[in-house]
Amino acid sequence: MSKSDDGSTRSNGFHPAAPPATPMNPVLLRREMVERQLRKRGIRDERVVAAMLSVPRHEFVPAELAGEAYSDRPLPIGHGQTISQPFMVAAMTEALQLSGSERVLEIGAGSGYQAAVLSLLAREVHTVEMHEDLAVDTRERLQRLGYGNVQVHVGDGTLGWPDQAPFEAIVVTAAAPEIPPPLAAQLADGGRLIVPVGTAEEQRLLRVEKRDNVLLKRPLYHCRFVPLIGQYGWKPKDS
Repeated sequence: MSKSDDGSTRSNGFHPAAPPATPMNPVLLRREMVERQLRKRGIRDERVVAAMLSVPRHEFVPAELAGEAYSDRPLPIGHGQTISQPFMVAAMTEALQLSGSERVLEIGAGSGYQAAVLSLLAREVHTVEMHEDLAVDTRERLQRLGYGNVQVHVGDGTLGWPDQAPFEAIVVTAAAPEIPPPLAAQLADGGRLIVPVGTAEEQRLLRVEKRDNVLLKRPLYHCRFVPLIGQYGWKPKDS
């Protein structure tokens, strides 16, 4: 078969052998991801860009999806969870305005990708995952890849992680019907909280800053995340 000018195919009696598969080059794919998906959409923090260039996203998706790891979309990782679109990871991270000295709380560890990015920009990261087997896999993955300043906890993320509070930065990677009160309480004065809030179908990503126990809210983007399940989130469908 050969291709004609109009894009259709026709037979010419010659059937060449298929070319050898080109091995994935993660470094080049990350560079392309950063240029096309991040910089062109307004990501400016060079520390965030460097972290996104560094973290091997293909290590955080199921093996059968490794070839799609740097695509411009979220990908399923099991348990009804996803690894977020690269732009959204970068945008949420940039909105935290991390200097490197912070203790960060992440709600919704997933496969650990967001935590790995945060770990390069903060002093310490605590991430909470409700699915124990997912948390076990994520803990092993982060340790294997050398992200030693991340601690993975199992629990109801809507309750935060009070044993390590307060946190200078909190990021929630699932959609909440409202800002969970325990997270607001565990946010340090001057701290930043990034959370998608809205219905189960559509949300606004909010940047919340705490000043003298007052929450100052600023909407960032329209978005759509998987539901945040827990006491101050959505109830499981089978409950």
